[in-house]
Amino acid sequence: MTSSVVHCPALFLTAPASNQGKTTITAALARYFTNQGKVVRVFKTGPDYLDPQILAQASKQPVEQLDIWMAGEEYCQDMLYQAAQVADLILVEGAMGMFDGEPSSADLAARFGIPMAIVMDVKGMAQTAAAVATGLANFRDDVQVAGLIANRCGSERHAELIRDALPANLPLLATLKRDEEITLPERHLGLVQADEVKDELEVRFEAAVEWLKETQDTGLLALPNAVPFYATKQVDDNQVIEQSLQGKTIAVARDAAFSFIYDANLIALKSLGAEVVFFSPLHDQALPDADALWLPGGYPELHSKVLSENLSMRQAIKAFFHSGKGILAECGGMLYSLEDLTDLDNQCYPMLGILAGQGAMRGKRGCQGMQTAVIPQGEIRGHAHHRSRSANTPEPVGYGRRQRHPAPGEAIYQQKGLTASYLHLFFPSNLDVTAKIFLAGQQG
Repeated sequence: MTSSVVHCPALFLTAPASNQGKTTITAALARYFTNQGKVVRVFKTGPDYLDPQILAQASKQPVEQLDIWMAGEEYCQDMLYQAAQVADLILVEGAMGMFDGEPSSADLAARFGIPMAIVMDVKGMAQTAAAVATGLANFRDDVQVAGLIANRCGSERHAELIRDALPANLPLLATLKRDEEITLPERHLGLVQADEVKDELEVRFEAAVEWLKETQDTGLLALPNAVPFYATKQVDDNQVIEQSLQGKTIAVARDAAFSFIYDANLIALKSLGAEVVFFSPLHDQALPDADALWLPGGYPELHSKVLSENLSMRQAIKAFFHSGKGILAECGGMLYSLEDLTDLDNQCYPMLGILAGQGAMRGKRGCQGMQTAVIPQGEIRGHAHHRSRSANTPEPVGYGRRQRHPAPGEAIYQQKGLTASYLHLFFPSNLDVTAKIFLAGQQG
């Protein structure tokens, strides 16, 4: 019989703001302990596709999202409990600043009792870094802070000034020198996808391990204290839902153009009884035999010419659409579904044409945020993050409901079996709605 509580060392990497080096340091720590033969399970706070790819390669273990709003407390609790049963160390990388968002990284850490380490880019400051860290550590009584990680620290004298200014109960865990060779590569929506730079990342991970070892403060290189993780009290009342995709095959687009896929979503589809197969709109000439399609987000704008020139695939998906079977097209998948797409070089290419309208990239301006998709099938949570626009699209069947703002969120379109939107859906937040989307045209 499995114990209802499992203890596992755990640390939550947070920061006063974005771009402080959280992902680089989390990846370096994951590889450091993995090289020691430890099983390191890493989680990423909030909706994110690119960081988890990096962290999964660094840890050589699957990486999933933790978000109390998007997934629910019970889901997060269950993910941590399952990880604690197999891991020697759990690392959680926060999002944005420590107290940003509702719920914030601090809310998540407080809820599950995980101590936080503050990552701070200390270039251009010394004692002030200690003051900011002290303020963050004392802002709330329910958050435990293990110490400060001083990133981009210029010298041992620089580190000494910070160390001496910190209170005794807030140690300097590590002082990491400035090293641009460690920094992870980026592009317009964030980090470059791990599959595109696997070999380069391996070099950077191993260099990052040596980078960690050079710190004069070694608190970060020891396993943190163990944290109790508790089993959820789940009631098996989902038997009908679990059978709802039994015998169905869902074909998922997955290649360099379409890769924004939560592992949790694939697990959810399989838990509903579906068989999941993959295909490449870039390279394949035909669809696999399937009852439904999922066109996830990604970077179709970087591959629009090749997507457009793959006429046999475009025709195959059009035929699938006209059959009335279920298709879910999210963000980049929706852009692919439109009549044409104008890329970052202002070149326009024909796309699938299964949804009326045109898509176009718009540089650095964009839209992001947590939203609940409100559609005839019900409500399901997700998020938006895009730097494109669409025009001349049909009348929506619904809109996203923003987490904290009354204005309508992203438009959601449904035609025949197609559901299309800029929203990226998190399937575990409502398995019943997920199944209904993919079963479009097949009920009854």
